[in-house]
Amino acid sequence: MGVPPRERSRAWGRAGAAAPGRAGLRTHSHGHTPLHPGAWWLWSLALGTAATRTTNPLLLALLIATSAYVVAACRRPTPWSRSYGAFAKLALAVLLIRLAFAVVLGSPVPGTHVVVTLPEVPLPDWAQGIRLGGKVTAEGLLFAFYDALKLATLLICVGAANALANPSRLLKSLPGALYEMGVAVVVALTFAPHLIADVQRLRAARRLRGRPDRGIRGLLHVGLPALEGALERSVSLAAAMDARGYGRTAEVPARVRRTTAALTLGGLLGVCAGTYGLLTAEGGTYGMPVLLVGVAAALAGLRLGGRRTPRTRYRPDPWDLRAWLVTASGAAVAALLALASSLDPEALHPGVIPLVAPTLPLWPAAAILLGLLPAFLVPAPKEPS
Repeated sequence: MGVPPRERSRAWGRAGAAAPGRAGLRTHSHGHTPLHPGAWWLWSLALGTAATRTTNPLLLALLIATSAYVVAACRRPTPWSRSYGAFAKLALAVLLIRLAFAVVLGSPVPGTHVVVTLPEVPLPDWAQGIRLGGKVTAEGLLFAFYDALKLATLLICVGAANALANPSRLLKSLPGALYEMGVAVVVALTFAPHLIADVQRLRAARRLRGRPDRGIRGLLHVGLPALEGALERSVSLAAAMDARGYGRTAEVPARVRRTTAALTLGGLLGVCAGTYGLLTAEGGTYGMPVLLVGVAAALAGLRLGGRRTPRTRYRPDPWDLRAWLVTASGAAVAALLALASSLDPEALHPGVIPLVAPTLPLWPAAAILLGLLPAFLVPAPKEPS
């Protein structure tokens, strides 16, 4: 005797609710639900903004340690999560190159503590202000180290965003007017992680075969297959984008196009003028109002421009409470460091003449620790044992 359809559906519902695997497909705990990728980028850019407000090596090292801990605690086993190490190596290379320039080309900071004296190359009269070799002072090296460490910290913060945020999911969150530009940016951002993954895979394969994976010969044998794989991915991506109608726009009235262009261009000019007003003492009165009007006009232009690229989103990423908290933690670090740089500039910008050891200001250091909040809000899911 057959089971009625209504009873069969109820039985299937009870079985699905009892099975943990099925329930996992429907509902997710906060520990396993990915965070909105825009929150990761806002958090990392805020830490980078905080890095630009100081040259204190202790605070910059604390910012690097904060981003590294959050990446270690929150990143998932994805191809783009391996890019953090590449950005750290790039930051180290920037630091070493800046120090090498300070040694070879000299430093604009005069000093009295000579570390080494290099043979100086005489230059013609038209090259005044440039020297090759000569005296290398401790003050010049320290000034170059502080300056390079700030840029290295900014690169590491950007690397944290690349390691934590899913580029394809970030593309889904962009407004329609920025969709085509967003595709180009996402393709550019995903090139480096995929290239790093290909190089690691090819080097591991050569080691298993007992072949060298270092030096010029190993670089040639690894670089050519990696370049071939990148070309194949580019062709596949182009075919997929063409099949999905990339680049096709809807018909909109001419007045809407003109209004969109005027609002977007006027809004960007307003943002530039308002930012300039905030950065100068003379424009402090009109800077914020012009900036707000420019942002509103630019957003209205983007809203109208989205009518040319109608598209739907499948399962859009929600901007939940965790995204607000992660963004707020990064914004708090940037705001507090900016406040500290205006209240106590000597602590955040230690001098090199005379040579003094940098000190760790307590409340700016405590403010940087607020950036650790994502490690406790969005931990990576544990691997099943």
